[in-house]
Parts: sequence; C-alpha cells; structure tokens
Amino acid sequence: MSACEEAGAGNGLPREETEMNKRSTGAVYERKAGEYLRRQGYTILQYNYRCRAGEIDIVARDGEIIVFCEVKYRGTVCRGGALEAVTPGKQRTLSRCALFYLAEHRLTDAPCRFDVAGIEGEAGRVIHVKDAFAYRE
Repeated sequence: MSACEEAGAGNGLPREETEMNKRSTGAVYERKAGEYLRRQGYTILQYNYRCRAGEIDIVARDGEIIVFCEVKYRGTVCRGGALEAVTPGKQRTLSRCALFYLAEHRLTDAPCRFDVAGIEGEAGRVIHVKDAFAYRE
C-alpha cells in the first residue's frame, strides 16, 4: 500500500470524532495563517465568520481593503495541494458569504478581495496568494 493509500485508509474513529479532529486541526492552521497575515500588516477582524451561505475562515483588513481569506491545510499532497483545494464551487460559496459579511457590517462600498493561505506538510509553511480569485456568482 502506498503512503497516499495508507493516509486515506480508515482511522478506526467514529465519523463524529473524525469531524471534530478535522475542525480542531483546521482551527490550529487558521490561527497560524492569521498570525502570518498579522505579521504582514493585516488586521484580523474575525475568524470563522458564519452565515447561512457558509463560512469564511478569516476576515481581515489590508489597509482599506477587506480581505476574505480561505485557509487550506494538507499534510501530504496525495489529494492535491492546499491551494488547489479552493475549487470554483468553494469560490462561489466564499463569494456569497462575503456579500453577507459586507451587508451585515454595512461595508457594501468597501473594496475587497479573496486571498488563499495554503499550509502544506509537517513544516507548516504558509503560502499566501493575494487576490487568488475574483468574485463568483
């Protein structure tokens, strides 16, 4: 069995516990990405903004620009890289969530963009892509 097949094998944990592990792992890497953005001069406005359309991992401000940042972590590249995981469907979800955020905070005229922070491997190096995609309907 290859390392990729082995990584995808069942871990023997109940589904609920596996989901909790994914969420707690996600939270760790979202904070790591947030700290990276903060060191780059961003102001973190909110982690895990939730609305009926979905969730945005990090909402930040880069100068006058509101930044909606999706964070993806991959321990291995077996299932593709972290940055590749932000599919067109995910981009549409993030775009809808951004509209909710802007309306809720009365920022509909504010300039905004969508960034992606990918974290790959054991070293956990952050790869930040500014303006990673445009708004998608």
